Amino acid sequence: MRFCSFTTAAGPSWGLVTEAGIVDLGKRGLAPSLRGFLAQGDMAPAAALAAEKPDHAFDAVTHAPVIPDPDKIICVGLNYHDHIKETGREETPNPVLFARYAGSQIGQGAALVKPLDSDQFDYEGELAVIIGREGRRIAAAEALSYVAGYACYNDGSVRDWQKHTHQFMPGKTFAGTGAFGPWMVTADEIGDPSALHLQTRLNGQVVQDTDLSLMITQVPRLIAYCSTILPLLPGDVIVSGTPGGVGARRNPPLWMRDGDVCEVEISGIGTLTNPVRAEG
Repeated sequence: MRFCSFTTAAGPSWGLVTEAGIVDLGKRGLAPSLRGFLAQGDMAPAAALAAEKPDHAFDAVTHAPVIPDPDKIICVGLNYHDHIKETGREETPNPVLFARYAGSQIGQGAALVKPLDSDQFDYEGELAVIIGREGRRIAAAEALSYVAGYACYNDGSVRDWQKHTHQFMPGKTFAGTGAFGPWMVTADEIGDPSALHLQTRLNGQVVQDTDLSLMITQVPRLIAYCSTILPLLPGDVIVSGTPGGVGARRNPPLWMRDGDVCEVEISGIGTLTNPVRAEG
């Protein structure tokens, strides 16, 4: 199944994405939000409504981030060898983690915002892992059973601000820079996430292209590691890292500009598409 979060004239809601459109599950009272639905721990009520007549065309709503209100968003840095090589950094024995704030995110079709404060706005195509049930100190062997589903993510990065200190956060959570969508595909339809393929395109040009099997720290160990620090909750998001090919490491650098269109496509999931708009 595929789930999305969105807003209409009636307010925010969420629903099941079918070939014909969106079945509005918020309106049907299953839960007030997708995060709330995941917390209930049972997909069956949504599956039972899959044949319902859609309430909205997919492109007729304003899409929100897949999970608009997660308790936490944990991002992973330097998780591919080619990205480590292009940055000149060294591989670490444990994952490089940083946080992104929910208010910095946008959904499918919304504009990525190039801030007034920088001309170094970069793309980062990534796999987002959405947690489905609470767990602490989860064993890697059991970790995938805690996953509700997967989505595409563009961890838009303001590179000069990212370098202000040794902490990544300043460049990683500017308003409107993180795109999350177009929907969540449930884990049962994906199986092993390492078998997926990711491609990022800027104005139709392929700028990143990788198999997710090339992640240094695979999804099960990411879940195990993060859940050791604090409990993972339904709706939490782990953004699993970007491969090589980022704009900052090209010669000359390739930055996202006003009027550009960036796409992140992951096999088995879909394509997250966002225009770029300069702030102001």
